[in-house]
Amino acid sequence: MKLTSFFCLLLVCSLGLANVHSQDSSQAQREKTTATNKNEVAVLKTSDGEMVLEFWPEVAPQTVANFKKLARQGLYDGTLFHRIVKDFMIQGGDPLTKDPSKEALWGQGGPEHGPPDEFNARPHVRGVISMAHTDRPNSAGSQFFICLGPASRLDHKFTAFGHVIKGLDVLDKIGATPVTRTIQGELSKPKMPVKLESVKIVPADSVK
Repeated sequence: MKLTSFFCLLLVCSLGLANVHSQDSSQAQREKTTATNKNEVAVLKTSDGEMVLEFWPEVAPQTVANFKKLARQGLYDGTLFHRIVKDFMIQGGDPLTKDPSKEALWGQGGPEHGPPDEFNARPHVRGVISMAHTDRPNSAGSQFFICLGPASRLDHKFTAFGHVIKGLDVLDKIGATPVTRTIQGELSKPKMPVKLESVKIVPADSVK
């Protein structure tokens, strides 16, 4: 074997080993992130009581990471559940709802771009939390909804990323809030404000 060929062979082997190491490191990081997400839950303190959410990082890792980031930034604190549709879902997460003077714009607020859409096979049933989005790809910025009942028509079209593990009675109470029609005519505007006072990301074992 010529000397140049030998060095080329060494270079190819080194690059191959580096690539394997990089893949191993990426896999290890993903597993670490998944484990961390599994060990944390979200506590939603509302004006009607508390709900605890368990995340599904195995099917929507970037969506979970985005929700947790926004929660830690305090974006959700003091917002309202501005849309409630009986037997369907409650929707919140719009930072514009903190400002009563912007009521005409409620439902349009939040980051313009979100993480990549992570549509998955988890069914939209009672207690499942999923991201609201526009007709544009990757537009699930901060607004979310929690299902009050089965909504199979949303499966594979919206990113389900967790579910309520404590406080389903609170979910039902919010879902039973009297509503009136919006400017657009939808029967979904709460007659009395339902506030999301805070969202805290905490260790799962700290919640009993």
